[in-house]
Amino acid sequence: MGRCHSLQASLFLTCSLFLTLTDANIISGNKQSYIIRVQNDMKPSAFSDIEHWYGSTLRSLSSNPLNSAKSNSIQVETTDLEFLHVYKTVFDGFSARLTAEEAQELANRRGVLSVLPDGLRQLHTTRSPHFLGLDSSASAPANLVSESDSGSNVVIGVLDTGIWPERLSFHDKGMGPVPSFWKGECTQGQDFTKANCNKKIIGARYFTAGYEARIGRIMNSSTDIKSARDSDGHGTHTASIAAGRAVEDASLLGFAKGIAVGIAPKARIAAYKVCWKRGCMDSDILAAFDKAVDDGVNVISISIGGGAVPYNLDPIAIGSFGAMEKGILVSASAGNEGPRPMTVTNVAPWITTVGASTIDRKFPADLVLGNGKRITGASLYSGDPLPDKQLPLVYGGNVSVGIRNGARHSSSFSAASCMPDSLDKERVHGKIVVCDRGGTPRVAKGEVVNEAGGAGVIVANVAPMGEGLIADAHLIPGLGVTESAGNIIRDYINSNNNPTATMAFYGTQLGVKPAPVVASFSSRGPNAESIFVLKPDVIAPGVNILAAWPDGVAPTELSSDTRRTQFNIESGTSMSCPHVSGLAALLKGAHPDWSPAMIRSALMTTAYTQDQQGKMLLDEKSYNVSTVLDMGAGHVDPEKAVDPGLVYDITIDDYLNFLCASNYSGRDIRQIARRPWRCMGKHHKPWDFNYPAISVVIDSTEAPGMGIVQLTRTVTHIGEAPSTYTVLVTNPKGATVTVTPTKIDFRERGQRQSYVVRIKAENLAVTTLSSLVEVGMLNWTDGKHQVVSPLVVVWKQGL
Repeated sequence: MGRCHSLQASLFLTCSLFLTLTDANIISGNKQSYIIRVQNDMKPSAFSDIEHWYGSTLRSLSSNPLNSAKSNSIQVETTDLEFLHVYKTVFDGFSARLTAEEAQELANRRGVLSVLPDGLRQLHTTRSPHFLGLDSSASAPANLVSESDSGSNVVIGVLDTGIWPERLSFHDKGMGPVPSFWKGECTQGQDFTKANCNKKIIGARYFTAGYEARIGRIMNSSTDIKSARDSDGHGTHTASIAAGRAVEDASLLGFAKGIAVGIAPKARIAAYKVCWKRGCMDSDILAAFDKAVDDGVNVISISIGGGAVPYNLDPIAIGSFGAMEKGILVSASAGNEGPRPMTVTNVAPWITTVGASTIDRKFPADLVLGNGKRITGASLYSGDPLPDKQLPLVYGGNVSVGIRNGARHSSSFSAASCMPDSLDKERVHGKIVVCDRGGTPRVAKGEVVNEAGGAGVIVANVAPMGEGLIADAHLIPGLGVTESAGNIIRDYINSNNNPTATMAFYGTQLGVKPAPVVASFSSRGPNAESIFVLKPDVIAPGVNILAAWPDGVAPTELSSDTRRTQFNIESGTSMSCPHVSGLAALLKGAHPDWSPAMIRSALMTTAYTQDQQGKMLLDEKSYNVSTVLDMGAGHVDPEKAVDPGLVYDITIDDYLNFLCASNYSGRDIRQIARRPWRCMGKHHKPWDFNYPAISVVIDSTEAPGMGIVQLTRTVTHIGEAPSTYTVLVTNPKGATVTVTPTKIDFRERGQRQSYVVRIKAENLAVTTLSSLVEVGMLNWTDGKHQVVSPLVVVWKQGL
């Protein structure tokens, strides 16, 4: 979830969540693709394998023209059928192109658990390892980096747009042999051979069946290369963030110059290309999960998302569950729909969900108004400066094309956002144009201004984007400004007969304070699917991140941009996700026996909520104090995560009991997990779940004194020496929290101990359809370790 100016504006930074397609695109010959979940243990013994059974089932559909006397034969040639994928590892079933009638008939067949329409999803799109304290160039290497050998025996599977293998970030000099457990392969395709893999990139696959069923056949071209080769940039960027080798003298057009290195520089990369020019199909994503788990990856990194839906209807949640069952941590981007609440995606409790934060690096540029006022923004513009004088300044909404030849060519709204062909060339020529952010990619607004003869562009945030800034490599002199700055500029234009301005660009600035800050675009909680599971889990660097970039793709991805670079600067939770994927690889390398839940627990309980100046982390939207709904447990702290003291582990049965408590039926659960599970007689509560954060809901309509919730948590000691932990409680406002016992003794590594939390809440007034959230904290400490859990109490009217 990174850029908004790639995949034809399909990335998810300021773009819409889904790409709208016409019915003709969705349905070809009255068919579209579906994902079918099958109960494999119901396969009749007459069939030699499941594929023959699946094939016979498809042929036997009454509406299928292949239905004939031969259709019930077990000798079915699957090439005659419209299979897209057959899933065997994280999911039992297949995907196929069906009519609506066939899908309904199939859904009613015995042994078919679910038939899901195949959805189209979008991507969520140097200094950050140093900022995270992982700078191995220091005289004493960081503990996590050294203990894990930079993740050398760990494989990260990156589900994205592929990879550009020639980049120096992916060289294998000095790397040991490929891990013996690896079963993956390097699939050949257009401009990609087995020779493109090495001891760094040890696997590469691509998945097109679902995409081609929806969009049409991929024609080999520079925009959609039918192989694992990346023609977009997003996959190369995210892979190098997670596990890129150190490359000296890296920069984007001179910006952010230095050594570019990934979080786990010796970890192995397996690239699974699931995203193409117009998006990423669920059936292909699920197929990639299936192959990645079978290949032997240890971590899966997926910077792709969609809206939050029930877990049994979400192929990413389903694939992630199957990966988790095999001991694989799945790190996923939270989405770029912030700062609006309840926008976080990839919210299943077995997924580690990552929001975005800033680092201590900026790319400042000033807009100097004619009245002398300086407004600081952000820019990666590297071309010739403006003339050494003030230029006329106009607002796009005031210079629309208007009425010509009796027809309205452009509305002031279109012109305000500098949409294509919306600006009047006569009134724009030689001027700096202020454009509202939104509607089109930020860099495309400068292209529109340039085509209209403008001299420069200012891209101004509008509500609710707030004060967050993202730097762009504009083709003409240009910069981005905050929402409040945009208001000041428009006021200046409207109150002056001859408004003027100029710009000044200052390159790269380090040591910026405060840092980190929660990125304004980072999607926020609460979790729409379960308020009892805090999401996002953590935040990590995701703003203005330098990483590798493919040949043939301009830094802006505009066709008019002829510049080429080996590195690019991108922003989005797409960039924060691979930071955590890399950290998970380091933790897995240092602690091979840790489960995915233990790794996530270590990241969450050691996360920090104060910046480098000791002040509470701020929200970039308004620069007010951030909340747990913005940042989850806080910002990742790698060096503490390697030695967290205690962890909260979660078993597969724990997850299934949570689903029961969340009113999922046995059939729903079987659609997620490949096992039968009965909820009858189980009295679990959804908040009584061994998650590292505690979140409970109080019914504000209950009688006084009735707002009491009790729950149990179990911690596992991962230290070598015996330890005694004492709990420190910070009560949420309006609630009193007691913990029993208050002290826990551990005698050996791996010992598990439980404690009970009792929350007594006051009856606070809450209006209908609203809620009140207060936050406290539990901190178990032995004097060395601080094992911190956010404690969230939500008051609602009627549950």
